Amino acid sequence: MKKYLKKIALIAVLGGLVLNTSCDKKIDNMTEGTTDVANNPLLNKSDLPFGAPDFSKIKDSDFKPALEEAMRLQNNRINEIVESREEPTFENTIVALQNSGRELDFVSNVFGGLAGADTNETIKKLQEEMAPIMAAHSDEIYLNDKLFAKVKKVYDNRADLQGEDLKLVEEYYNDFTHAGAALDNESKEKLKKLNKELASLQNEFNQKLLNVVNNRKLLITNKQDLDGLSEEQIKTLEKGDGSGWEITLLNTTQQPLMSSLKNREIRKKLFELSWNRTNGNEFNTNDIIIEIAKKRAKKVKILGFDNYTDWSLNSTMVGDVATIKSFFSGITPDLRKKGRVEAEDIKAMMAKDGIKNDLQPWDWEYYAEKVRKEKYDLNEDEIKPYFNAYEVLENGVFYAANKLYGLQFKRNKDIPAYHPDVRVYEVLEEDGTPFALFYADYFARDSKRGGAWMSNFVTQSKEWGQKPVIYNVCNFTKPVGNAPALISFDEVTTIFHEFGHALHGLFADQKYAKLSGTSVARDFVEYPSQANEHWALNNEVLKNYAKHYKTGEVIPDSLIIKIKNASTFNQGFGLTEVLAAADLDLNWHNKNLKEINDIKDPNVFEKESLEKDNLWDPYIPPRYRSSYFAHIFGGGYASGYYAYLWTEMLAHDTGAWFDENGGLNRANGQRYRDMILSKGNTIDYKKAYKDFTGRDPQVKHMLKARGLN
Repeated sequence: MKKYLKKIALIAVLGGLVLNTSCDKKIDNMTEGTTDVANNPLLNKSDLPFGAPDFSKIKDSDFKPALEEAMRLQNNRINEIVESREEPTFENTIVALQNSGRELDFVSNVFGGLAGADTNETIKKLQEEMAPIMAAHSDEIYLNDKLFAKVKKVYDNRADLQGEDLKLVEEYYNDFTHAGAALDNESKEKLKKLNKELASLQNEFNQKLLNVVNNRKLLITNKQDLDGLSEEQIKTLEKGDGSGWEITLLNTTQQPLMSSLKNREIRKKLFELSWNRTNGNEFNTNDIIIEIAKKRAKKVKILGFDNYTDWSLNSTMVGDVATIKSFFSGITPDLRKKGRVEAEDIKAMMAKDGIKNDLQPWDWEYYAEKVRKEKYDLNEDEIKPYFNAYEVLENGVFYAANKLYGLQFKRNKDIPAYHPDVRVYEVLEEDGTPFALFYADYFARDSKRGGAWMSNFVTQSKEWGQKPVIYNVCNFTKPVGNAPALISFDEVTTIFHEFGHALHGLFADQKYAKLSGTSVARDFVEYPSQANEHWALNNEVLKNYAKHYKTGEVIPDSLIIKIKNASTFNQGFGLTEVLAAADLDLNWHNKNLKEINDIKDPNVFEKESLEKDNLWDPYIPPRYRSSYFAHIFGGGYASGYYAYLWTEMLAHDTGAWFDENGGLNRANGQRYRDMILSKGNTIDYKKAYKDFTGRDPQVKHMLKARGLN
C-alpha cells in the first residue's frame, strides 16, 4: 500500500536522543567560541521570517563546528545546573534543562533535514562520524547522577505544579529513568557503550540502504522491455549518457512500475532486485540487523525489561503488546479471507493471458491493475491528468485547510530553500496574521532517501517566542522540462497525509518546545496525518483541485464514482503487506536476549515468525523485508510500526465523526484544532480522543473503509 510511504522519524539521523528545543535568540554566551564559530550561520539567529534557516549562507563545512559548539554550550549549561548550590526548583533545574539544548536542536533539525532530503558525501561522512558522538552526548546528560538527583527532587515535590509545567517535569523524569538514570555506575557504563554501538550500527544500516538505492538499479537496454509505461515515464528513466534506462528502487518491496510493466520477465527482475537488494551482496545487512536486535535486547535487560517491546511501549497510547496483538488478531481472519478472494481474481485474469496456476509476487500489482480496470473501469492513466501535484497541494490540501481552519497560504520565492525543487509558503491565520512557514519538497532525486515525511526546521515554543517552520518531503517522479507533475491518486493521498503531520506541527501551541506539536507518542503521531486523508475524496475539495491539466475540466462525477468504488479494491493485498511488516517488527523486538541469540538467518526467521501468526503469504510479501526495514533498524519505529494501523483506526473513526457532524466546516475544524491538533504532548491520548469524538475509537470504520466488512 503505497500510502504507507509516510513520515519516518528522524531521531536516528545523528544517532542519539537530542533534547527537543530550538534556537531563537543570537547565542548569548559565545565568548569561548572561535571566530568561525561566532559567525556560523547555524549558531546565529537567521534574518528570515520565523528564524528559518538561511540556506543561501549555510555550507556543508558549517555543520561539524556548529554541532560541536552546540554540544559544548549544552554541556556548560548542564554543568551550571549540576554545580549550583541552590535548592533544585522547577525553574533552575527543569526549565534550565529544557533550555540547555536549544542550539543543538536547531542545528540537528537542519542537518537532519539535509541528510534525509539533499545529502552528499560530506554529509554522509559527517553522519557516520557524529552518530556515536551524539549518542555519547545524550548519555552524558541522561546518565548524569547529579543531574538526575536534582530532576528527581523536583519530581518528588511536584504537587504544586500543574498544566505544562507538571507535564514537563514528568516527561523529563520518565526520560531519565527510561534511559537508565537510576542504574548503578557499572550498568550505566555498559549502557553507554551499547548506545554508541547501536548508533553506529543504525547509521551503517542506513548508509547501506542509501548506497544500494544509488548503486543497484535495473538497467534496461531495450525500450520494448518498458512496454506499458507512458512516454513521459520512459523519459524520466532515461540515462544521461543515452545508454539505456534505469529503474531506481524505492525502499519498499513492491515497486510502483510493477503495475504497468507488461514484460513479465522484467517485472520478475525488478522484484528480485528489490527483494534481494541487501542479501548476498556487498550491501548485505543481515549481520547488522541481528547485531542491532541483540544490542537492543542487552540494553533493555540492563534497564530491567525482558524485551525491547516492553521497554518501547512506555508512554504510548496502547500501553502494552497484548493490546497490539489483540488488535492484529481481530483483523487477520477477515484480512486473509479477502486476500484469498483477490488472489483468485488475479489468477483468473492471468489465465486470460495463458498463465495458469503460477501467480508470483511480481504478478500481483500488474494483474491487480487489470482487474481494477475490468471491475471498476478505472485506469490510472485516465485519472492522472486530473492530479497535478501542486494543484493538489494549493487547490486541494490548502483549500481544505482554509475551510476547516481558516488558514491562508502565500508562496514566498524570496526565502531560500535547500534545493531548487522546494517551494516555500507563508502560512497565515484567518485574520491574515502570519504564523508559520511551510516547505514542500515533492520530487525524487539521488540525494534524497526514499519515502515521505514531515519534520521541523524550527520548533514552536511560546517560551522562546518561536513559531513553527515545517517541511514535507515526498518522492514523486519529477516531470521532464515543463511537463506537469502528474501523480496517482495514491500519491494524492500522500500529499494530504504529510500535510496532516504539517498541521499537527503548525498548530502547536505549547510553552515548552519539548512538548510541542508532533512530539507525541508514536501511536498518536500518525493519527492527524491519516485523518487528513479523509478530505482527499471529499466532493467539494476534490472538485476544487482535480482539474485536467490540458483542458481545465473538473474531474467528472463518473470518474469520482469509479475512484470511490475502487477504494476498497486490493485491500487484502495492501493491508496484508502492512500488517505483516508491523507483525515482523514486533517479532524481532518482543523477544529476550536468549531468543534473539538463536536467530541465525533473518530470512528464515521472518518467514517462520510470520507463518506462526498466519501472515506469511507466498503472493503478498511484507511491505518491508527485515534487511531493508528502515523504520525499525535505521529509524525510531522499532516496536512502533503497528502505530500506522492503530492510528488508521483512529483516523477512520474521526472521519466518520466529521461526516456525522456536518463535514467540512469551520466549527468542526476549530474543535479538532482545539482538542487534538494544538495539544502536543500535553494530554492523555485516550481521554482526549474520547472527549473529542464522544466515544472510544471503533475499528468498524477502518474495516469498512478497507472493504473487510
